[in-house]
This record gives sequence, C-alpha cells and structure tokens, in this order.
Amino acid sequence: MSTRTRIELGRRADLGADCANCFGLCCVALAFTKSADFPFDKPAGDPCTNLDEHDGCRIHPQLRERGFKGCTVFDCFGAGQKVSRQTFAGRSWRDDPATREAMFSTFPLVRRLHELLWYLDEAITLVERERAHGAAAQHGRTRATTPDPAPWLAAFEHVRSLTDGTPDELAALDVDAEYDAARPLLVQASEVARASVPAPPRRSRGKGPTLEPGSDLMGAALAGADLRGRTLRGSIAIAADLRGADLDRCDLLGVDLRDADLGGADLSGAIYLTQMQVNSARGDEATRLPEGFARPTHWADER
Repeated sequence: MSTRTRIELGRRADLGADCANCFGLCCVALAFTKSADFPFDKPAGDPCTNLDEHDGCRIHPQLRERGFKGCTVFDCFGAGQKVSRQTFAGRSWRDDPATREAMFSTFPLVRRLHELLWYLDEAITLVERERAHGAAAQHGRTRATTPDPAPWLAAFEHVRSLTDGTPDELAALDVDAEYDAARPLLVQASEVARASVPAPPRRSRGKGPTLEPGSDLMGAALAGADLRGRTLRGSIAIAADLRGADLDRCDLLGVDLRDADLGGADLSGAIYLTQMQVNSARGDEATRLPEGFARPTHWADER
C-alpha cells in the first residue's frame, strides 16, 4: 500500500496523466461514439485502431485534424499510471483475459476517485490560503471565521486510501456516494475563498443570463464580464463568449466550457478549474491560466 502523503501526491505529479507509464488505458477501456469528437464508434474494451503495439498513439500530432477532438480534451487525472503501475503492478491488459477484464473495469473507477482528489486538493489549498491570509491580517491570530483544514485533509486521505484498493475492493465501492460525502466540503471551501469578493447582484433575464449554479449559459454573451466571486457550479457554458472576462475566485466546478471563447480571459484564480475544461475551450496567448496548467496547443491553430 502507498504511504505517500498529500504533499507528495499533488496535482502536478500523480494527479496528472503520465502516458509513458500507462498501458494506453483510455484508448482501450473507454467507449466513444461517432460525433464531432470522434469519427467512429468504439466499444469499451476494444483497442482504438490508432493504438500501436507499444501503447502509443500512431496519429497523436494529428488527432484534432483527423477527427479525434475528444482525445485531446480527455484527462485521466493520473489514473492511467496508477492502475497500470500500482493496482496491477505493471501487468498489462495484453497479458491475459482476466487482467484485461479487471483492468478495464478498474480504470474508470480510479479515474473518478483521482478527479475527486484533484478537487479536494484544490479545496485544501483554498482553505489553507485563506487561513494564512487571515492570520497575517490579525498579526498572527487566525480569524475565527476561517475553518481549520483538518476535515479537508482527512477527506483527501480517505479518498487517497481508497485508490490503493485491490480491483475487487474498488469494484465494491460506491463512487457516487464518495462524491456526495465530499460535496459539502467542496462547497464550503468555495464559500471561504469567495467570502472576500463582493459578488455583483444577479442579472435579471431582461439584462442578460442569470449567473448562479446550474445556469444555462450556452452561447451567452459574457465578453468582459466581471465574474469575480460568482458561483457557476454545474452550469452549461458551451460556446459562451467569455473573452476578456474576469473569473477570479469564480466557482467553475463541473461547468461545461466546451468551445467557450476564453480569449484574453483571466482564469488564474478560478476555483475548481481543471485542465480538461481548459482543453475543451478556446483561448489565446492572452488567456491567463492558473499556475501549473498547460496552454492547449490547438488554441493557436483555432485563431
């Protein structure tokens, strides 16, 4: 079992994909459907026709132009190397039918748990940062309104320990229940981080889209919008115009940003933003991203 701490298991290490240490699991275990993201149907468990014998992609540099846009958006949050090198101790799905079946059913579960670890790691960072700011403001005395990060740390360690389980233990997990248990902590951390940002009043339907959790922002005209401190959690913002928008401490948990225009937008302080959301959107050299995020190579081609 792993003895790594949260400090060692961080977003820039094991919570990011390391394809060189994975057996191409996203190219085999997962299904995809012919659409704007993929040029044909592929059942779960069938290797993609572009996967070579070394678990690499034959057309990786041309994925988008060949119709595999979905591949360039996907992020396993480090589940690929975790399942390949730890859960199955380096055994490949190519080795035998039993390993193949177990590995393909385990990978999606670990991916979801790793995604939850990403969010919990972000929540811990938010709470610890606000607590430190509060202590500095009070000359060494932590503000009573800033909670102790212990519950978030405990939740992270709990989920991390689950990812160390055997294939049978992972198969028995109720991953949805784990998300449900963590959700109040994620919401509370967001509230702590946004407390010092006075959000503007909600827009009325007559003056623009309502900006709240679960909003329909598909194609919304939000260029230059002040979205600081907003909570857009779970909103649909497909193809929204967010050029030049300020999203400092804007809660973007689960927001669908596919084809949203982020040109010149400031997302450097956005809450719960993932690389997958960034990959699915459009941006440019002026788009500000959080530290540690990669600027998608396709952004330059789309301008």
